[in-house]
Order: sequence, then structure tokens, then C-alpha cells
Amino acid sequence: MSNPHENIVKQKLNDAQLRENLTNAMHTLQRNRKNLIRRRFNEWEGLRERGKKAKNNALSNLGELLVRFEDNATKNGFKVHWASTPQEACEIIHTLMIEKNIGKILKGKSMASEEIHLNHYLKHKGMEAIETDLGELIIQLIDEPPVHIVVPAIHKNRYEIGEIFHEKLGAAKESEPEKLNAIARTHMREEFKTLKMGLGGVNFAIANEGAVWMLENEGNGRMCTTIPDVTVHICGIEKVVERFEDAVTLDTLLIPSATGQFITNYNNIISGPRKDGELDGPMECHIIMLDNHRTDMLVNEEYYEALRCIRCGACMNFCPVYDKIGGHSYQTVYPGPIGEVISPWLFGMDKHGDVVSLCSMCGRCGEVCPVQIPLPDLIRKLRRDKVKQGKNPPTGTKNLDSNITEAMIFKNYAKVQTSGFMFRTAMKGAMLGNGMVKKFGNSIPVINKWLEFKDLMDFDYDLHKEVQKIPGVIYE
Repeated sequence: MSNPHENIVKQKLNDAQLRENLTNAMHTLQRNRKNLIRRRFNEWEGLRERGKKAKNNALSNLGELLVRFEDNATKNGFKVHWASTPQEACEIIHTLMIEKNIGKILKGKSMASEEIHLNHYLKHKGMEAIETDLGELIIQLIDEPPVHIVVPAIHKNRYEIGEIFHEKLGAAKESEPEKLNAIARTHMREEFKTLKMGLGGVNFAIANEGAVWMLENEGNGRMCTTIPDVTVHICGIEKVVERFEDAVTLDTLLIPSATGQFITNYNNIISGPRKDGELDGPMECHIIMLDNHRTDMLVNEEYYEALRCIRCGACMNFCPVYDKIGGHSYQTVYPGPIGEVISPWLFGMDKHGDVVSLCSMCGRCGEVCPVQIPLPDLIRKLRRDKVKQGKNPPTGTKNLDSNITEAMIFKNYAKVQTSGFMFRTAMKGAMLGNGMVKKFGNSIPVINKWLEFKDLMDFDYDLHKEVQKIPGVIYE
């Protein structure tokens, strides 16, 4: 029986236009980040340390900070809701829409809303959720999920977008970015005219202030959170930080890492609804604090570091696997290296365990992560957990079928790596096998499939190299 996971990967690998689009986009984002850091930052690594410390402080005191945030946000006029599951979060929004007699909600960019599958939930209930972010609008028109957490339609070039607007919006065929933006703006203005309830994202929730900080470049998020009478924000509980200064540090790391900009065009710090005497702004502001297994990760000493993620997407931008197959190959809301780590935790290893194979262990994601999440190490541990050799794995691991062969391979690999004699013997065999594969690999079953997409490197292990002896270590 064919594996759906393998099938979509092969499909994306054979999509020449997709690979060209992704390569061009990823390399542009890489250059932008590199050039900005070189020009504008004197102590980038020190800033990363400060960001890591700020997030670790927040995670270490998360229970207290969540209570403090709720108290201060309530004082500011927010109505704070708590949701343990995606279903609960969707139900809160649905109930609000029924109470206000509203059938349509306009959304700023929100990955948390993607995580809870809000659009599909409301559609099933006979209601509408309309995306206003340009990238999200594009993929909503063609009924696709985001391909990237920051730039959701990065897999489409301007000619393809022009075709989408022509087919779905009845616009004239255009390919110039300015004209495409004008088409989207004209379309969205009609939606904003009838806006009664809006949804905004949350980049940081500041406990001491009881406020949320929302970053964006298009102004659509500001429209969604200032025009309507009722607004809703969905906030993963790990987004809470203690102080405004902590949020500033993380913002300064996030934007260069995400898009290569120094600052976003719009910084929205929202501290509650319209106050007495004010002439504009929403009458009600709701915020939903979403758990969805985040507390399970928090108490796990091996995986809690993944909760430092600030959703910049840098790990995807530099991943050599992601830019070959795109985000849809991961078949989860969060693709790329960070998605490989958090998806098995948020949604279950039995549903998304396959994603841990989409990694070459090159280490680039860990090197560029602005808050120093050791992503390669976490992915390696998840691979261990997938074969049921870990002590505290993600939910759903018990539902996986035991792969005796895979478990035996990992066990023997560990034995070889910890034995000097066995390691040297394995290296001798590898040198011989390397030559055989290079010569006959294309005609060897299984290996020939591997060689369709990878080149075998030259083996350069010197068996006779003098090993420096370390005092106190016994050598075989």
C-alpha cells in the first residue's frame, strides 16, 4: 500500500515550478536576514542570549505570569477566556458570534486560528471566516492551507497569483506586484465596509501591562482590531512574557529573522476596548488563552525549549529540505523544523510522527534560531520516541505500531557508536560499501530510489590517523 506521506513528498519534488518559486524566495529571505544583521547589529549573538533568557524566564514562571496577565488584562477591559483544546477555542468564538448575531468574522493573520482550524469549524456551522492578510487571502481563494508560517503563499509567483485573482475575483490578468496589491485592496475594502467582528493575532502578551502586541506589514490586522465593535485574539499561552522590555528584545530578534526587515510597518499594542470619552475602537475585546498540549511540553525537561519559539520562520527559510518540498509536504499547520518538533506534541505523534523524517540533520535551523532552540537535538529525540525508546514521549506515541526492524537498527547504532572496536570495524565496512554503492548503486533495489534524490559523498575516514589519547580514558 502506498504511503500518503511519501506520495506528497514525491509530488512536490517533481513540481519544477514549486521548487523554483521556493528556491528564489528562500534565498531572498536568507540574503535579507544576513545583510540586515551585518549592517544594523553590533552584537547579534548577545541579543539572542537576551531573548533566550527572557523566554526561559517566562516559561519558568508561566503559571504566575498567566494569572498576572489575566488580572491586568481584565482591569484594562479585556474579557479573558481559557481554552484547553482547539474545540473549546472554536466554541468560544462561535458562541460570541451567536450572541452578537454576527455571521461573518474578518481575520488578521493568526497561526493560532489555523492551529484550531477555525475557518473549517465556522463553515461547518454555517458561518464565514474571511482572511484579510494578502498571503492568507490568496490561499483561501484556492482552498489551500498556508505553506509557511510567515509568508503563507510564498510558493506562488506573481504570474500564478494573477491567474488566481483573475479566476476567483474576476479581475483583469495582471502580474505586477503593485497591480496585484491594488486588486486585493479593492476586494478587501468591500469586506471591511461591513465588518462587525474581527480577529487579530498575538505575537506577545505582556503580563505586567495586560496588553497584546501584534506585528504586521499590511495594515489589515489594524483594520480587523480597530473598526469592528467586537474583536477576538487567540493567544498560545507560551506567548506571554513578563515585561514590555522582554517583548521589545524578542521583537528585535523576530523581524530580521522573519523577513530581513529592521521593523514591521505596523506595530499594534492593544490594551483593551474603547475607553469612556474615546470616539473609536472596539466596544468589546476578547482574548482566548490556548493550551492545546503546551503545558505537556512545558513540564517535559527534554522538549520545553521548543516553547521559546517566536514564530519567525527562520528555521524554514534556511532548511534544505523545506525549500525542496515546501510546507504542504509536512501535512500540518506548522511545517519546517519547528513544525517537526511541535506538531507531534500539539496534534499527536500517531498523526504527525512522519514529519520527523523530513530532516537532514545539517544543523542550520539550530544555528539561525533567534532564541537558540536546539531544533536538531529535539528532532533526534523525537525520532527516538517514535520507535518507543524514550521515557516521556508526546501523546499518541502508544498508538503507533511497533517497528521491530527500526527499533533494532537504532539499538545497534547506539551500540556501535559507543564501542571503539565496533566503530572502527563499521568504518572499514563503510569504506568498502561506499565504493560498491558508487559503482553499482543505480541497479541495487532500495538504494537506487535513494540515489534518485541524493548524491553519495566521497568517504574520507582515515583509519590510520593517530588518535590523541585522553588521560583516564580506557581505549580498546
